[in-house]
Amino acid sequence: MREDDFKNGLGDDREYDAGGDTADVLIGSLLEESWLTVEQVAAACAVEPDWLLRHLEEGLLPGAESVAGIWRFSAGSLQRARRMRQLERDFDAIPELAALVADLLEEMDDMRSRLRRHGPP
Repeated sequence: MREDDFKNGLGDDREYDAGGDTADVLIGSLLEESWLTVEQVAAACAVEPDWLLRHLEEGLLPGAESVAGIWRFSAGSLQRARRMRQLERDFDAIPELAALVADLLEEMDDMRSRLRRHGPP
C-alpha cells in the first residue's frame, strides 16, 4: 500500500494522524486475548463513553462483556466499534444500519480469510 493510500484511509479503517495517534499504537499492539475498558475503546474510536454504552444497551456491540459490572472489550469488538463509528459519521447512518453493515463487513473478512487459507474452489 502506498503512503498516500494510508493517508487517505484506503485499505485501512484507521484515520491518518500526522501526530502519531496513540490510539493507533494501541490498536497495532493489541493482542487478541487482551481486554480494553470502555474509556480505552472510546478513546480509540474518538467517541464519548456514553456512545459506547448506548450501543451496548441496544445490543449492537457483541463481543463486549460485563464482568462484575465493568464492561470489557476484545480486539474484535474494538474493530467493530471503530467501523460502526466511521459508518455513522461518514454516511450519517443510524446505529442499527451501521451495525448491519459492520456484520456484513465482518462476514466478508471471514470469507476472504477462509479463501486465503484454502484457496479458490
